[in-house]
Amino acid sequence: MSDGQHVPVLLEEAVAALAIKPGGVYVDATFGRGGHSRRILATLGARGRLLAIDRDPAAEAAAHTVHDKRFSFHRAWFSDLPSVLDAAGIARVDGALLDLGVSSPQIDDPQRGFSHRFDGPLDMRMDPSRGASAAEWLARVTEGELRGVIADYGEERFAQQIARAIVAARAQQPILRTRQLAEVVAKALGARARGDRSQDPATRTFQAIRIHVNRELQELSLALEAIVPRLETGARVAIISFHSLEDRLVKQFFRRHSEPFGGDQRLARMPIPSAALPQPPLRLVGRAIRASPNEQDANARSRSATLRVAERTDAALR
Repeated sequence: MSDGQHVPVLLEEAVAALAIKPGGVYVDATFGRGGHSRRILATLGARGRLLAIDRDPAAEAAAHTVHDKRFSFHRAWFSDLPSVLDAAGIARVDGALLDLGVSSPQIDDPQRGFSHRFDGPLDMRMDPSRGASAAEWLARVTEGELRGVIADYGEERFAQQIARAIVAARAQQPILRTRQLAEVVAKALGARARGDRSQDPATRTFQAIRIHVNRELQELSLALEAIVPRLETGARVAIISFHSLEDRLVKQFFRRHSEPFGGDQRLARMPIPSAALPQPPLRLVGRAIRASPNEQDANARSRSATLRVAERTDAALR
C-alpha cells in the first residue's frame, strides 16, 4: 500500500471510487510518491493507460521508478493539465484523481521548509524552480497583505498580531529559517500560544503561507474547471482534501455543476418543467468519505482527509 516512503490516505476508497475500467484512460493529477498511481496500475488491464502529473521534482524522481508501458509522467502544475492531455493525444479520460495538499515526504524533509517542526530554509515551494520562496515573499509583503493571507488561508483569528510581529522581526533581520518564523509567531501570540496545546501556534500561519506561495486554491480551481470537459460520460473525478478551504471549494464546485442552474435557488424556483431544465454536467456519487478509525489510528494525517466523488453525465457531451 505504500511506496516505502509515504502511505497514501484513503488509498482503497479513492481507487474504488474511480470505478476503474480495465481498458480505460486515467489521470493521477497529484502523483506524489506514486501510491495511488501504483494501485490504479494494478487495477488496470493491459490496454489501460495512466497519465500522472506533479509539480514537485521529488515526485518526478519517484515516477522514474515506475517501469510500466501503460504509465507516463509529466512535470506540470494543475493549470497545465489541458496542454498535458493534448500533448499526450488524450481527448477525454475515464477518471481523474486529485490528492491535495502537501505530502508527508515534503513535510518531513527540513530542506523543503514546509514544517515548523524542523529547522530548515524557509522555502515551502512545491516546485522550487518557479515563483518566490516563502522567505523571499515575507521579505517584501506588506503588513496588510500578510494579515489577509494569514486570516484567509490560515483561518487564524490572531492574524493582525502575527503579521505585525513578522514585519517588526524582519526589520531587525531577514526571516530565512522555519524555526525563526515559528518563534516569531509563538512570541506574537504569547500566552495565547499556550492556551491550545493540541497544535503548535505556528501551524495556521505556516499553512497560510504555504497555500499562498504555491497558489494552491487557485490551481485547484483551474484543475476543476479543466477536468470536467475532458471526462467521458460516466467518468469519475475523486478528490481528497485535507483542510476546510480545499474541501469547501471542491464541495461548492461539485454542487454548482451537479444542480440545475448551478444551484441558484432563485432560478430553480422558476415555474419551468423539470424536463426543460438544463441538465448539469456532473452528478454526485455518494456522500463525503472519511478515513476509517483504523486508518486514523495508523496515519494521523488521515484524520483531516475528506474524499468527494462526482461523475460526468451524458448531458454534458451534447
